[in-house]
Amino acid sequence: MQRVSKGLGVLFLAAVFSFGPTMTLHAQTAGQDVKSAGTDTKDAAKDTGHAVSKTTSKSYHATKSGTKKAYHKTASATDKAADKTKTGTEKAATVTKKDTVAASKKTAHATENVGDKIAGKPAIH
Repeated sequence: MQRVSKGLGVLFLAAVFSFGPTMTLHAQTAGQDVKSAGTDTKDAAKDTGHAVSKTTSKSYHATKSGTKKAYHKTASATDKAADKTKTGTEKAATVTKKDTVAASKKTAHATENVGDKIAGKPAIH
């Protein structure tokens, strides 16, 4: 019996020594946990701020690039449309000129024919 109680005493002392420092460590760790949680929150907020800043910068540059691209495409299309309009106008003017010249010659011949008929001349010109 004495041997068993001596073994229990040793077991009790071993338990006290093994759990005693652990309880003390937990008390120190609780404060450290609060500090770590605050630091982790601070670091997470910094990371979020950096991510927002980076995303905003990327969005700005992408928008700027897209705007420049759209401007250049619009300017190019405007130049192309102006060239096509000029070419179309020149073609129309040429056709109109040819038609006008042809109509004026036809009118001149018709006028001559009327004059010849009045004068009694043949209508062949």
